[in-house]
Order: sequence, then structure tokens, then C-alpha cells
Amino acid sequence: MVAVTEMLTDPLMQRALLVALLVGLAAPVVGTYLVQRRLSLLGDGIGHVALTGVAVGWLAGSVAGVTPHDALAVPGAVVFAVIGAVAIEVVRSKGRTSGDVALALLFYGGIAGGVLIMSLAGGSSANLVGYLFGSISTVSGADLALTVALAALVLGVGLGLRTAFFAVSHDEEFARAAGLPVRALNVTIAVVAALTVTVAMRVVGVLLVSALMIVPVAVAQLVTSSFRRTMAVAMAVGVVVCLAGLTITYFHDASPGATIVVLAIGAYVLAAAARPLVRRARRAASRDPHPDVPDDVLVAPARAEEAG
Repeated sequence: MVAVTEMLTDPLMQRALLVALLVGLAAPVVGTYLVQRRLSLLGDGIGHVALTGVAVGWLAGSVAGVTPHDALAVPGAVVFAVIGAVAIEVVRSKGRTSGDVALALLFYGGIAGGVLIMSLAGGSSANLVGYLFGSISTVSGADLALTVALAALVLGVGLGLRTAFFAVSHDEEFARAAGLPVRALNVTIAVVAALTVTVAMRVVGVLLVSALMIVPVAVAQLVTSSFRRTMAVAMAVGVVVCLAGLTITYFHDASPGATIVVLAIGAYVLAAAARPLVRRARRAASRDPHPDVPDDVLVAPARAEEAG
């Protein structure tokens, strides 16, 4: 109990816990839309581009004589992540190349650009490790302020435009026929995803950020059948695994980002194992005459109104 009190009164852990809480809330919100759009790997692609932004920010800080040199790394990641997200959305919507090819270009170009620019800045690939795998223990007051602002923006847009985002993610043609600005909404989703990546980068790193956006949603899909409930459960799972992972690594020497992702995957395994038992109990209780009807879709067409 004394150790827990010490953890909660440690200024460093207070900042880290607040960042973990915000990331746990924001990442699954955007992840729900990406899963619905079958773009689960988009976070990975944006994360790799964000790495180039980190290196550019480092280079700018070095040239300008800013101390520390990585003070502009996160702002640089934000700019490049947004540019990369918009670019891939434009490519996808134009149909000039397939989505997986566009994502592959982001993967390889982002990593290569980050390493090359970092070497030009006088650094080494070792300077990128904290951004690749997360370094929540080094979160500064400025990082916290930026994270709070970005997370508030992501949550505000992601939840405030939930009905419109659901419509365009579920059926673009229907959304267009309904008069919604489909292209603008698609770009907005991409930008919000980019902001989410930069928010989560400090917690789990760009190599694992997509897992924090997608795995809680996958867990939620196993226990819910509507869009709104899926998002709510995914947010709860995200918060629990982020705070639990950070707490574990406070008492044991382990990587916070990797621990958080392993906990999320563990939650998925447990939910998947328990799901048949729950379904069997429900069928026995209700005497369902159609036990084989699948109920694991993210949003059933008849229940689309629950997105609102």
C-alpha cells in the first residue's frame, strides 16, 4: 500500500498515468472507425511516417540550437503524421493504387526517412528507440500539455462526429446519397488517426501504436454487437490495460509499451475463450431457436441507429 502511495505521489508517475489514461481513452475511439473501414494497419503506416517527423524535428532543433534537441520531435511527428494520413487517404480515394501498396510505401519510406534524417542531424538510430518502443518515463511537462491538447481534440472530434463518421465508415455510398461530405469526413478520420498516433507514440511507440488502437476494439467486438457499445467497451479496455501496464512496470523493470500491448492481447484471449461459454449460457436461458445465427459483427444493419 505504501508503494502504491509513493507511485501516486511521484510527479513523474502522475504525468505518466495521466498520459496513459488519455491514450487509453483516445486510441480505441479512432480504432473503432479504422476497424469498421477495414484499415486496421493504417496506424502502423502513419506511425512510420511520424518517425520521419521525429527526425525532422530533431534536425530542426539541432540547427536552431534548441536544448534538448528533441524538443521539436513531437511537433514534427504531428505535422508529418497528418501529411502522411491525408496522402494515403487521397491515394485510396483516387484508386490509383491499392491500399496495401500505399501502406507499404508509408512503412518503408517512414523508417528509411527517419533513420537517414536522424543521421544528418548528427544523431543515431539509437535516438529513435524511445519513439519506436515508447518512453513514457521521459514525459515532460511540455509533452503532457501537448498530449492533453491532442487527446482532447481527438476525443472531441471522434465522439462529437460519431454519427457522421459511422455513416461514412459503414457505407460510403449511402452516406453520399444522404448528402454527407464524404471526402471531408474521410480526410478528417485520417487526420484524427494521425493525431492519435502522435498521442500514443510516447506510451507504446510507433511500432506498437496500431495494437493499442485495434486490439481493444477486437476485444469489444467479442462481447458487444453494436457500434456504440463496441466503442464504449473498447475505451474501457484501453484505459484498464494502459493503467495496469504502467503500474506493473513501476514495480518491475519492463517496457511499458510492450507490457500494455501484451495485456491487451491477453484480454482478447480471455474474451475469446469465455465467449462460447457466455453464448451457450445465453442460449440456454433464452432457449434461442436459432443458435447458429452469428452475432459477432461489429454493427448489425438493423441496429445502425445505435451509432447516434
